[in-house]
Amino acid sequence: MTRLLIIGPPGSGKGTQAEKLARHFGIPAVSTGEIFRSNVSRQTELGNEAAKYLDGGDFVPDHLTNALVKDRLRDTDVRAGFLLDGYPRTAPQVVELDNFLASQGGFLDAVIELRAPDSELEQRMLERARKEGRRDDTVDVFRRRLDLYHRETHEVVSVYAGRGLLVSVNGSGDPGEITAQAIDAVERFINGKEKRA
Repeated sequence: MTRLLIIGPPGSGKGTQAEKLARHFGIPAVSTGEIFRSNVSRQTELGNEAAKYLDGGDFVPDHLTNALVKDRLRDTDVRAGFLLDGYPRTAPQVVELDNFLASQGGFLDAVIELRAPDSELEQRMLERARKEGRRDDTVDVFRRRLDLYHRETHEVVSVYAGRGLLVSVNGSGDPGEITAQAIDAVERFINGKEKRA
Protein backbone atom coordinates (compact mmCIF):
# COMPACT_ATOMS: atom_id res chain seq x y z
CA MET A 1 0.00 0.00 0.00
CA THR A 2 1.41 3.38 -1.03
CA ARG A 3 -0.07 6.70 0.10
CA LEU A 4 1.55 9.71 -1.52
CA LEU A 5 0.97 13.43 -1.74
CA ILE A 6 2.32 15.69 -4.49
CA ILE A 7 2.64 19.39 -3.79
CA GLY A 8 4.01 22.39 -5.64
CA PRO A 9 3.12 25.83 -6.93
CA PRO A 10 0.51 26.39 -9.66
CA GLY A 11 1.96 25.56 -13.08
CA SER A 12 4.58 23.20 -11.64
CA GLY A 13 3.16 20.21 -13.54
CA LYS A 14 1.57 18.54 -10.53
CA GLY A 15 -1.35 17.18 -12.55
CA THR A 16 0.87 15.68 -15.26
CA GLN A 17 3.30 14.20 -12.76
CA ALA A 18 0.51 12.94 -10.48
CA GLU A 19 -0.98 10.89 -13.32
CA LYS A 20 2.38 9.41 -14.32
CA LEU A 21 3.45 8.63 -10.75
CA ALA A 22 0.05 7.15 -9.89
CA ARG A 23 0.29 4.88 -12.95
CA HIS A 24 3.81 3.78 -11.98
CA PHE A 25 2.83 2.96 -8.38
CA GLY A 26 -0.51 1.38 -9.42
CA ILE A 27 -2.66 3.76 -7.35
CA PRO A 28 -5.36 6.29 -8.30
CA ALA A 29 -4.54 10.00 -8.51
CA VAL A 30 -6.98 12.01 -6.40
CA SER A 31 -7.01 15.59 -7.74
CA THR A 32 -8.99 18.28 -5.96
CA GLY A 33 -8.73 20.47 -9.07
CA GLU A 34 -10.39 17.77 -11.14
CA ILE A 35 -13.12 17.28 -8.51
CA PHE A 36 -13.76 21.05 -8.43
CA ARG A 37 -13.83 21.41 -12.24
CA SER A 38 -16.16 18.44 -12.58
CA ASN A 39 -18.59 19.92 -10.06
CA VAL A 40 -18.38 23.39 -11.65
CA SER A 41 -19.05 22.07 -15.17
CA ARG A 42 -22.00 19.96 -13.92
CA GLN A 43 -23.25 23.01 -11.97
CA THR A 44 -23.75 21.02 -8.78
CA GLU A 45 -24.58 22.95 -5.63
CA LEU A 46 -20.99 22.52 -4.42
CA GLY A 47 -19.65 23.39 -7.87
CA ASN A 48 -21.59 26.66 -7.98
CA GLU A 49 -20.26 27.56 -4.53
CA ALA A 50 -16.70 26.55 -5.45
CA ALA A 51 -16.84 28.56 -8.72
CA LYS A 52 -17.18 31.82 -6.76
CA TYR A 53 -13.75 31.20 -5.23
CA LEU A 54 -12.03 29.58 -8.22
CA ASP A 55 -12.93 32.36 -10.67
CA GLY A 56 -11.31 34.92 -8.37
CA GLY A 57 -8.17 32.85 -7.89
CA ASP A 58 -9.00 32.06 -4.27
CA PHE A 59 -8.75 28.68 -2.58
CA VAL A 60 -12.03 26.85 -1.99
CA PRO A 61 -12.67 27.06 1.79
CA ASP A 62 -11.42 24.22 3.96
CA HIS A 63 -14.85 22.92 4.99
CA LEU A 64 -15.90 22.35 1.35
CA THR A 65 -12.54 20.89 0.32
CA ASN A 66 -12.27 18.60 3.37
CA ALA A 67 -15.74 17.17 2.77
CA LEU A 68 -15.01 16.47 -0.91
CA VAL A 69 -11.65 14.83 -0.29
CA LYS A 70 -12.82 12.67 2.62
CA ASP A 71 -15.75 11.51 0.54
CA ARG A 72 -13.37 10.53 -2.28
CA LEU A 73 -10.96 8.75 0.08
CA ARG A 74 -13.80 6.49 1.24
CA ASP A 75 -14.15 5.03 -2.28
CA THR A 76 -13.09 1.40 -2.73
CA ASP A 77 -10.44 2.14 -5.38
CA VAL A 78 -8.23 4.03 -2.89
CA ARG A 79 -8.07 1.24 -0.28
CA ALA A 80 -4.77 0.01 -1.74
CA GLY A 81 -3.30 3.52 -1.76
CA PHE A 82 -3.58 6.87 -3.54
CA LEU A 83 -1.70 9.92 -4.72
CA LEU A 84 -3.22 13.19 -3.50
CA ASP A 85 -2.83 16.18 -5.83
CA GLY A 86 -3.86 19.60 -4.53
CA TYR A 87 -4.70 18.63 -0.95
CA PRO A 88 -3.87 19.54 1.77
CA ARG A 89 -3.17 23.16 0.87
CA THR A 90 -3.34 24.71 4.35
CA ALA A 91 -2.15 23.72 7.83
CA PRO A 92 -5.73 23.05 9.08
CA GLN A 93 -6.25 20.70 6.09
CA VAL A 94 -3.10 18.79 7.16
CA VAL A 95 -4.71 18.19 10.57
CA GLU A 96 -7.97 17.11 8.90
CA LEU A 97 -6.12 14.65 6.66
CA ASP A 98 -4.06 13.32 9.61
CA ASN A 99 -7.22 12.65 11.59
CA PHE A 100 -9.00 11.01 8.65
CA LEU A 101 -6.06 8.73 7.80
CA ALA A 102 -5.59 7.81 11.48
CA SER A 103 -9.28 6.84 11.68
CA GLN A 104 -8.65 4.49 8.73
CA GLY A 105 -5.46 3.11 10.31
CA GLY A 106 -3.26 4.80 7.71
CA PHE A 107 -0.61 7.50 7.17
CA LEU A 108 1.28 9.16 4.31
CA ASP A 109 4.39 7.37 3.04
CA ALA A 110 5.99 10.36 1.31
CA VAL A 111 5.29 13.94 0.19
CA ILE A 112 6.71 14.90 -3.23
CA GLU A 113 7.50 18.60 -3.60
CA LEU A 114 7.96 19.92 -7.16
CA ARG A 115 10.11 23.04 -7.35
CA ALA A 116 10.42 25.51 -10.26
CA PRO A 117 11.14 29.27 -10.63
CA ASP A 118 8.12 31.61 -10.60
CA SER A 119 8.99 33.02 -14.06
CA GLU A 120 8.94 29.52 -15.60
CA LEU A 121 5.64 28.73 -13.85
CA GLU A 122 4.01 31.85 -15.34
CA GLN A 123 5.16 30.94 -18.86
CA ARG A 124 3.75 27.42 -18.49
CA MET A 125 0.42 28.79 -17.27
CA LEU A 126 0.12 31.16 -20.24
CA GLU A 127 0.90 28.29 -22.62
CA ARG A 128 -1.70 26.06 -20.93
CA ALA A 129 -4.32 28.83 -21.14
CA ARG A 130 -3.62 29.21 -24.87
CA LYS A 131 -3.87 25.46 -25.54
CA GLU A 132 -6.81 24.58 -23.27
CA GLY A 133 -8.77 27.83 -23.28
CA ARG A 134 -9.25 27.70 -19.51
CA ARG A 135 -10.99 30.88 -18.39
CA ASP A 136 -9.41 30.77 -14.92
CA ASP A 137 -5.89 30.95 -16.42
CA THR A 138 -5.14 34.68 -16.55
CA VAL A 139 -1.91 36.36 -15.40
CA ASP A 140 -3.68 38.16 -12.52
CA VAL A 141 -5.40 35.00 -11.28
CA PHE A 142 -2.17 33.02 -11.65
CA ARG A 143 -0.14 35.58 -9.67
CA ARG A 144 -2.79 35.59 -6.95
CA ARG A 145 -2.64 31.78 -6.76
CA LEU A 146 1.14 31.86 -6.63
CA ASP A 147 1.03 34.43 -3.82
CA LEU A 148 -1.49 32.25 -1.93
CA TYR A 149 0.77 29.25 -2.45
CA HIS A 150 3.80 31.05 -1.04
CA ARG A 151 1.81 32.41 1.92
CA GLU A 152 -0.36 29.40 2.84
CA THR A 153 0.65 26.19 1.12
CA HIS A 154 4.34 26.59 1.80
CA GLU A 155 3.46 26.11 5.48
CA VAL A 156 2.24 22.62 4.53
CA VAL A 157 5.64 21.88 2.95
CA SER A 158 7.29 22.97 6.20
CA VAL A 159 5.06 20.66 8.28
CA TYR A 160 5.93 17.61 6.18
CA ALA A 161 9.61 18.56 6.03
CA GLY A 162 9.59 18.68 9.84
CA ARG A 163 8.15 15.16 9.90
CA GLY A 164 10.89 13.89 7.58
CA LEU A 165 8.40 13.00 4.82
CA LEU A 166 9.44 15.52 2.15
CA VAL A 167 11.02 14.38 -1.12
CA SER A 168 12.02 17.46 -3.20
CA VAL A 169 12.18 17.12 -6.99
CA ASN A 170 13.40 19.68 -9.54
CA GLY A 171 10.26 20.51 -11.56
CA SER A 172 12.14 22.31 -14.37
CA GLY A 173 12.89 20.69 -17.71
CA ASP A 174 11.56 17.74 -19.66
CA PRO A 175 8.39 16.22 -18.08
CA GLY A 176 9.61 12.66 -18.74
CA GLU A 177 12.90 13.33 -16.97
CA ILE A 178 11.06 14.93 -14.05
CA THR A 179 8.88 11.80 -13.76
CA ALA A 180 11.93 9.51 -13.78
CA GLN A 181 13.64 11.63 -11.10
CA ALA A 182 10.49 11.68 -8.97
CA ILE A 183 9.97 7.88 -9.20
CA ASP A 184 13.61 7.25 -8.32
CA ALA A 185 13.52 9.70 -5.39
CA VAL A 186 10.28 8.28 -3.96
CA GLU A 187 11.36 4.64 -4.31
CA ARG A 188 14.71 5.36 -2.64
CA PHE A 189 12.93 7.27 0.14
CA ILE A 190 10.32 4.54 0.82
CA ASN A 191 12.92 1.74 0.64
CA GLY A 192 15.15 3.68 3.03
CA LYS A 193 12.25 4.15 5.43
CA GLU A 194 11.48 0.42 5.39
CA LYS A 195 15.12 -0.38 6.15
CA ARG A 196 15.15 2.07 9.05
CA ALA A 197 11.89 0.68 10.49
